Amino acid sequence: MHPMTKQHVIYAMDKNATPSMTVDNGAVVTIETYDCFENQIRSEYQPFHRLDWSRVNPATGPIFIKDAEPGDILAVTIEKIQLIGDATMLTGPELGVLGDDLTENTIRRFPIVNDKLIFSKEIAIPLNKMIGVIGTAPAGNPISCGTPEAHGGNMDCKEIKEGITLFLPVNVSGALLAIGDVHAAMADGEVSVSGAEVSSQITMRLQVVKEKNWPTPSLISEDKIITIASAPTLDEASKIATKNMVQLLTDATRVTTSEAIMLLSLAGDLRICQVVDPNKTVRMELPLQYWSENPFL
Repeated sequence: MHPMTKQHVIYAMDKNATPSMTVDNGAVVTIETYDCFENQIRSEYQPFHRLDWSRVNPATGPIFIKDAEPGDILAVTIEKIQLIGDATMLTGPELGVLGDDLTENTIRRFPIVNDKLIFSKEIAIPLNKMIGVIGTAPAGNPISCGTPEAHGGNMDCKEIKEGITLFLPVNVSGALLAIGDVHAAMADGEVSVSGAEVSSQITMRLQVVKEKNWPTPSLISEDKIITIASAPTLDEASKIATKNMVQLLTDATRVTTSEAIMLLSLAGDLRICQVVDPNKTVRMELPLQYWSENPFL
């Protein structure tokens, strides 16, 4: 087991970043993460203007994985997400989908009790622990941890949770994986600009996959396969996510391109992950129930 504390953070995914940890292919790693505000918010009454936005969306890392080389795929299996402390949420003018309707900033702190987020005396929301920021270093210029692109990043996909295996591209030697922005709960869209932001401890297994032409980012869960795409518009992201799923289907099964497209129109769900980041993120989900054995492993 390889531990890493949350003091090892970056604010952009960068091929020139110095690794905070080097691990063997197949290693199990446990890391700590700050919440997306780097734990700056301690009270609902804290002055909003004192929030340092340059410290938002820190990611713990980067982690150098031995044997990972450009063209490989990094498989990240999320074994456990342990939440630490209360959750924080905010919204306000010019934030989120309806920022134009708001005239003042609002900060809320939510306790977590018996696997539920206590929103109010009447409303307790079941947890759906998920990772908002996870990615590898891009081959080109650094990309802010707050921006999702083909390398992963701030995808805010609620399906990146315990038990799944996420596939990310390896663009540089060692991959340089970084993770942060864990949510205790978040719905598709993240319309207020934040989920229930919380510090965490994450345990994951890192495996390098060679000689596979899978589209990334993508993931496999117990019951579905998902392709994830981010782009300046939802239309562009939708096209990429769908095209990537078609590629997976034609590569892994015997269906033709036309059949794959028709199958997705019948059984695939195109869903919004988030609409509040510099790029928008969508996912295409396809249940695995149509195959007696998983053809994507």
